[in-house]
Amino acid sequence: MKRLFLIISLCVLAGGFAIPTPASAQLFGGRSSNFATDAASWVIADATSGFVLDSSDASRSLQVGSITKIATAMVLLDWASAKGEDLSQLATVPDTVAPLSSPNSIGLQIGDRISLRDALYAALMQSDNQAAETIAVHVGRKLGGSSNDREASDFFTAQMNALARKLNMRNTRFLNAHGLDDLERKLPYSTAGDIALLTNYALGHSGFTFYTSQKERRITWQGASDTNGFLLRNTNELLGTGGIDGVKTGTTRKAGACVVISAAQRPESKQVGEQFEITPRRLTIVVLGSATRFDTAKMLLNRGWTLLDQWSAAGRPMRGWKPSSR
Repeated sequence: MKRLFLIISLCVLAGGFAIPTPASAQLFGGRSSNFATDAASWVIADATSGFVLDSSDASRSLQVGSITKIATAMVLLDWASAKGEDLSQLATVPDTVAPLSSPNSIGLQIGDRISLRDALYAALMQSDNQAAETIAVHVGRKLGGSSNDREASDFFTAQMNALARKLNMRNTRFLNAHGLDDLERKLPYSTAGDIALLTNYALGHSGFTFYTSQKERRITWQGASDTNGFLLRNTNELLGTGGIDGVKTGTTRKAGACVVISAAQRPESKQVGEQFEITPRRLTIVVLGSATRFDTAKMLLNRGWTLLDQWSAAGRPMRGWKPSSR
């Protein structure tokens, strides 16, 4: 009988999740592609191997706004998986959320209690800063043992930076769990190449896409005197089009408008002898600093499928392959 199996190219496993090796995340020196967009930086990457199919200024340090919350989510999910923690446990909204209100806020108040699961939905879908900070303080206390909100939040951020080092994100500095870049004396920063590494890692977690792929979800939390509810609406306008099932938007004055998307198509199937090799077809697109982020992301996604076909036809080489100009 012919056997069916899955080929995952050039990935290693760490902690049960796929992490691209440094060799599988080449950025062609961060050079500017001939493909023109209005973005400050962008990357098209094969999500399975991490290989960058094309890029423009992929190593340029920039602010990324709420794209930061991808790292927030992964520290939470990795912690919960490693420690067997239940995401239905309630977290208390800490004092440190006071300066974090934004148009995307769902209305959390200091002292409210919300499950980690609903806080994660709010952070990833609605891009709520206070929900992200609530996650950081709750998990930071568990990991670091401090009862001080600020210290717990800082400890959580240290775990985000530890994750960045683990993933070989060499040009990234997180300063908080929410991504606001006007509250610190220093500036947080990352690059499109580093964000592609982070996103591909997140996509390797079975639950991550479930959070980012939903257009709407109703959540609840416990207020001072009653239960509050809110219908979250995903800030990613591209969800459900062209196979797009994530990932995250981000906007600040310094970062401009940013978006990361992921999309999948029917996997490739090739018979080798009596076996069939099945290779996933999934792309990660990172767009930083684009006034037309959604249009730009769609344009890059279309280009990405063409480049993926060309790269696959060439045998998926991990070195020496160059994208066509258009």
